[in-house]
Amino acid sequence: MSQEKIWLSSPHMGGAERDFVTEAFDTNWVAPLGPNVNGFEKDIEKYLDQEVHVAALSSGTAAIHLALIQAGVTAGDEVICQSFTFCGSSNPILYLGATPVLVDSERDTWNMCPQSLKMAIKDRMEKGNKPKAIIAVHLYGMPYKVDEIHAFAKAYSIPVIEDSAEAFGSTYKGQKCGTFGNYGILSFNGNKIITTSGGGAMVCHTMEDKQKTVYLATQARDDAPHYQHSEVGYNYRMSNISAGIGRGQMQVLDAHVQLRREMNAFYREIFSDINGVEVLIEKTDDYFSNHWLSAILVNPSKTGGITREDLRLALEAQNIESRPLWKPMHLQPLYSNYPYYGGKVCEELFNNGLCLPSGSNLTNDNRERISNAIKALFVK
Repeated sequence: MSQEKIWLSSPHMGGAERDFVTEAFDTNWVAPLGPNVNGFEKDIEKYLDQEVHVAALSSGTAAIHLALIQAGVTAGDEVICQSFTFCGSSNPILYLGATPVLVDSERDTWNMCPQSLKMAIKDRMEKGNKPKAIIAVHLYGMPYKVDEIHAFAKAYSIPVIEDSAEAFGSTYKGQKCGTFGNYGILSFNGNKIITTSGGGAMVCHTMEDKQKTVYLATQARDDAPHYQHSEVGYNYRMSNISAGIGRGQMQVLDAHVQLRREMNAFYREIFSDINGVEVLIEKTDDYFSNHWLSAILVNPSKTGGITREDLRLALEAQNIESRPLWKPMHLQPLYSNYPYYGGKVCEELFNNGLCLPSGSNLTNDNRERISNAIKALFVK
């Protein structure tokens, strides 16, 4: 009989979600508006602890799309984006007929390299194409180099779309991720630190930006007694049912962050005596990662030839899910002909990196199985 599967990152309910959803059914609030939507937005605003306004949406990708629109991006414009990310960060650039300009990572946080960003901005401007926006990503919950990235953006007057889809609960110098950019992006997909089943949010710094976001997310309906539209809108608003799940999840967010961080400590302990394996951790106290996914780099020259893929397959044989790091966008067929700036850092990360099971609902028995599978491969 096969063992139960250990997932990379599965949903983890806290208990109160059902109460909010039941109330929505009991009061017939099952539309993409209602008290749970309003309440969820307020819960997020309170948690972020800044003067921000939140619009609950159908996905993080939708939030990026609307952020690009509000940043003034149109067909033919250029947008700088971190290459080492999920396609949800970059695909909205293509939705608008704009051109992605992809940038390499640095080795400390695995996020956008400030020097490669500066090179890209200067070169695109010399070519007569000043980028309209920068999409920077806090990958795997690790904050990017906020001060440096935003300093360059400010110097060239380019708005930053801060992709915090994987970093809800992470902080940089004590400030919550999602609040640094001109627009912040959150995701509540089923595999995230908290979930609404599917969903996301945009973090805005003015009420006007939030109102514009909600307007665009509800088909851009004009203020009229009939259906009238003066510009293109989208069906991107979160439902009251999904928001109810989110309200319950907000009650356990900090607990889930702590449990994910404990999983990262678990892996640091396992690999402390194994040569050639590096766990992604904060390099200074300025960074606080939620460690949404614990990720490692495997150096075959120091492990006796054992590779990332050897470990992935060994875990798979024990019905334990793991996954290679994101394949950089500039290596994807869809993006191979777009400009790229930097070296091979993100390519090396992809070739040698692996995400390990990181869920906040993993049990001691799960951890023992994971530990045994890893040690069986590395400890001869």
